[in-house]
Amino acid sequence: MNIHEYQAKQIFQEYGIPVPPGKVVRSAAEVSSAIKDLGGQSWAVKAQVHAGGRGKVGGVKIAENEQQAAEITEELLGKRLVTQQTDAQGLPIESILIEKTSPIKREFYLSLLVDRATERVSFIASAAGGMDIEAVAEQTPEKIIAFSVHPAAGLQSYQCRKVGFALLLDGLQIKALEKLMRGMYQLFLDKDASQVEINPLIETEQGEVMALDAKINFDDNSLPLHQDILAMQDPNQEDEKENKAQQFGLNYITLDGNIACMVNGAGLAMATMDLIKLKGGAPANFLDVGGGTTAEKVAEAFKLILSDGKVKAVLVNIFGGIVQCDVIANGILAAVKEIDINVPVVVRLEGTNAEIGRKLLNESGLGLLAADDLSSAAEQVVKLVEVA
Repeated sequence: MNIHEYQAKQIFQEYGIPVPPGKVVRSAAEVSSAIKDLGGQSWAVKAQVHAGGRGKVGGVKIAENEQQAAEITEELLGKRLVTQQTDAQGLPIESILIEKTSPIKREFYLSLLVDRATERVSFIASAAGGMDIEAVAEQTPEKIIAFSVHPAAGLQSYQCRKVGFALLLDGLQIKALEKLMRGMYQLFLDKDASQVEINPLIETEQGEVMALDAKINFDDNSLPLHQDILAMQDPNQEDEKENKAQQFGLNYITLDGNIACMVNGAGLAMATMDLIKLKGGAPANFLDVGGGTTAEKVAEAFKLILSDGKVKAVLVNIFGGIVQCDVIANGILAAVKEIDINVPVVVRLEGTNAEIGRKLLNESGLGLLAADDLSSAAEQVVKLVEVA
């Protein structure tokens, strides 16, 4: 789960991570009061959406006076911001963070994430802040410092000093950096985060070290333990179909293709999408209905994938182990009977009661196409899309 920048900065403050003074507004009429509270000579007006790259597309602007701040706020609110991290529709701007500007001397990058290679929490730092870290890694990898934290020993002072020296900070700044990094690490553990990112981390002209931006991602599996975090969820910033899928215990991710997939098992789902690509098609989604699904759950999954207007065909790939193929077949038939389907549906069933399931589909009279194996199923669905 993602949260907004202003929410992340509220959490930062709880853990002693310094951030610029800021106020959240949801209308231009609130700007005057916010600026009076903040003081200062200029302010950053920042659109609050769950995506990076806002500054490159006009989502972050500097206002030199109150009127300008109100005008920028009025201009941004109610619009959809399209960045390199959103789809073509972008995300709605419903709130604005107004921050007192700080004179910046240098910009850095600092993040904390789960490194699956080392199976530990790892820090990543770079003197090249304010840029996409992927670009830094590709173009100037020598500017990246990375290290893992041993779960028993925890974050060590020498590790913080190593980062401070690499960023060319002085003694007092390194002490401030260590306090900031310890706050990030404790936050990460306490809140079951999957990523904590500061880009940029700045050194001000006065020598302070401060988080100018803030991004926190949380492990969805831990959210029932953190009702305070769950309360920060903004459904308007998330895919509507993905939210609906969660209500039925389905793992669903929207993609850009036109062949919908319904599969039981994450690994099998990825293999199915790979095979569709291999045959020349493009998957419209990732959808794992789970190993112990029911006919009702399958019906909801089917309705969900068919609600995507881009879909021109559907490939159902089920391996019946825990769940029996006839149960899946009955769920598919229930969904087909309930909703109007105007795209071809190819179904591959294998495993427990596969023959019964295929017989149910073939004798349904609903025009469903049963395939004998996955390769031929993928080839068949791609050809159907090409003809459509």
